Amino acid sequence: MVMAPRLEQRLGQSLVMTPQLQQAIKLLQLSNLELSEFIETELEKNPLLEKDDTPLVDTPERETHSDDGTDDAPALDDLSLGDPANTEVTKDFDADMAGQFEDGSITAGAGSSVPADRGIDDSLPGLEETLSETVSLRTHLNTQLGLVVDHPTDAVIGTCLIDSLDEAGYLTEPLDLIAEGLGADEADVERVLGIVQTFEPTGVFARDLAECLALQLREKDRFDPAMETFIDNLEMVAAREFTKLAALCGLDADEIPDMLAEIRELDPKPGMSFTGDAAEVVVPDVLMVPHPKGGWYIELNSDTLPRVLVNTTYHAHVQKQPMSAADKKYMAEQYQSANWLVRALHQRATTILKVSTELARQQDAFFKKGVKFLKPLVLRDVADVIEMHESTVSRVTSNKYIHTPRGTFELKYFFTSSIAAMDGGEAFSAESVKARLKELVDAEDPKKILSDDKLVKILSGEGFDIARRTVAKYREALGIGSSVSRRKAKAPPK
Repeated sequence: MVMAPRLEQRLGQSLVMTPQLQQAIKLLQLSNLELSEFIETELEKNPLLEKDDTPLVDTPERETHSDDGTDDAPALDDLSLGDPANTEVTKDFDADMAGQFEDGSITAGAGSSVPADRGIDDSLPGLEETLSETVSLRTHLNTQLGLVVDHPTDAVIGTCLIDSLDEAGYLTEPLDLIAEGLGADEADVERVLGIVQTFEPTGVFARDLAECLALQLREKDRFDPAMETFIDNLEMVAAREFTKLAALCGLDADEIPDMLAEIRELDPKPGMSFTGDAAEVVVPDVLMVPHPKGGWYIELNSDTLPRVLVNTTYHAHVQKQPMSAADKKYMAEQYQSANWLVRALHQRATTILKVSTELARQQDAFFKKGVKFLKPLVLRDVADVIEMHESTVSRVTSNKYIHTPRGTFELKYFFTSSIAAMDGGEAFSAESVKARLKELVDAEDPKKILSDDKLVKILSGEGFDIARRTVAKYREALGIGSSVSRRKAKAPPK
């Protein structure tokens, strides 16, 4: 065989991801709040972009009706993202976007402004303004330390002990290591520990659960010898060996439940009340409200949806001015970039609305009747209907939340695995099976705890084709213990 260089021509097709198309795909994955941050950056870089702060006029929402199985999607004139009629997008970008995302069978757009009866009252203070100033556990304890301890050495030791606490208020570092690190006597550290263990909240600076409970009982003057023995044998409480525990404490068996009730009133994690972190509020990207004639209104949340415009007036003014070749090139690039962004935002809004509308249509029974009626769904089920690729649907449903009459859910929540039906009928979603499993366990008789085999038998009788290992997996995912642990937990004290 002769090895020699030669020239060949080959004809083939390949998909080339332009930088603009890559950016458009990235925009699909962003939530409205993340998109707002991206827009702010673009506004700083591009002089031809400006925010559209004009009030939105009411426009038709996307409607989905389930009564007759049809989906009514009226065209929207106001896309809430700028006016596409005033933008010019390059042909290459149009072609790329059309090939990847567009669907000519449905005309859709962004949602309208929220009606007055469902909107936000601007006269009310924001969430951050309603939060009171929180005091951390360490600040609270340092304040008490300054009031109680005068000696500089004791103050240093006390500060070190405070710094060694975990968020629950427990002392996590051994006293000998603290003493060694400070170059102090361990006896002095032990003495200061006794002082700080009197601080509020009672129970802080404990080295284990037993000591934490003992500190709180001492404050209540309830730490008698019987209670001390009870606290020293908490493992017997966990094992529900109440008869042995009563004998060990020198009490009658009927006194143990009273002691248990007293222990339950104590705080096993006294420091947690000072964590003070404000709960993060999920801001929905899509809003869903009932339609008066049945079905649902689906619209994008205009309160968080960023809107931008291309300042064509400024662009026309600049074009009339004398400019160098470099300046002309710069302005042309910025104009094209601005137009591309408006077009990409339009396409993003349209795609999110399409996916959300189809999810509402396919999961209509869930929204009307509850989690038992959640249908098993995969990305392809939605992608095939709206004629988009599964990867596009996956990106659209990432980090997006929809507010519904049943609560706020991530769009990915509606995609669940399926459990086959015994009669070969329509499959059940995994979430509906979990909901039924929890109902059965919650309602079980304490004297007749249901084993996994029994749960399988009951579910099979209700039409679920489910294996024992699947029941065990779902039970563990729900935080439900085994039949043995549930039998102990639900058994009355002896």
